[in-house]
Amino acid sequence: MRCRAALAGLFASVCLSPHAFAGQRNMAVVKTIAHQEGDARLDYASIDGVSRRLYVARGFGVTAVDLDTGKVTRQLVAGQHVHAVIPLPGGRALSTNGDTNTATLFDGNSGKVFAQIDTGRDPDAAAFDPVSGLVFVMNAKDGDATLIDPIGGKAVGRVSLGGKPQFPVVDGHGRLFVNIEDQNKTAVIDTVGRKILGSYALPGCEGPAALGIDSESAVLVAACANRTAVAIRAADGKVIAQHLPIDRKPDAVIFDAANWSFYIPCGRDGTLAVISESNDGALTVRASVSTAVGAHTGALDSKTGRLYLPTADYHLTFSGIAPADGTFRILVLGLQP
Repeated sequence: MRCRAALAGLFASVCLSPHAFAGQRNMAVVKTIAHQEGDARLDYASIDGVSRRLYVARGFGVTAVDLDTGKVTRQLVAGQHVHAVIPLPGGRALSTNGDTNTATLFDGNSGKVFAQIDTGRDPDAAAFDPVSGLVFVMNAKDGDATLIDPIGGKAVGRVSLGGKPQFPVVDGHGRLFVNIEDQNKTAVIDTVGRKILGSYALPGCEGPAALGIDSESAVLVAACANRTAVAIRAADGKVIAQHLPIDRKPDAVIFDAANWSFYIPCGRDGTLAVISESNDGALTVRASVSTAVGAHTGALDSKTGRLYLPTADYHLTFSGIAPADGTFRILVLGLQP
């Protein structure tokens, strides 16, 4: 049985039933932040808990939202098909530019640019590792990661991953995990040694995109293109749960530590899968919450427990579907009584 710290006069360790946690309540859309000007392309979202800012990667740059006042800054910093925005210590942030094979290091409040840094081809998702102090940028077309020193503002190396990397997460102990989409596995990187340690198979998973981690229990959850999620142990890759049903186009797995829940926004069907983690480590798909078609990424505000999912209206094109200009908005979800 898993235990969590609690404050009851003195600090103590207590073990509680999962039904005692707010994560057993239903999520629902409680408001919408509308900012519908221009280009509606969007990708990953992130939150800087210190500055209380939500960042959204957009086709033209980075949009920022003050979580306390609701003020929207449409273009905090310019970019070229931005895929990810990573908050960094000291108020800085880094965004990846898929069209120019660069990353932009900037001030997270003012948008002042400190450096433009060369990456590999099609830099996509990224993660900051507090142990090594490096940002790891996943290069989708090169099958590797560019390592960036955010203090020096420069690239300091690359690590080959042997396939197309998707979303990375770190465990806070010097290891980074990233799904390799075209090989149906999760690669493991030693962030200090700057080398790949191996990989874990994801049985029953086709096209793993999103990845999330519960650092306390050391559980990884991978969301796959074939409408399923797989949970494995970060220590050795042992499968904990598989065939967890989700919907199509999952691009984020967001862990809510306060409620022992993994949230998976599925953009093609406009749903949010809620996977609950029990005291004994079992995982269960507890709910499928209606959101909006196109809401495939998101970020959690740990202070309020609210979930922010950027989206837009989509229309048919010759190459598939595309977001309609002038329809960008952010759905805000909260736990219901």
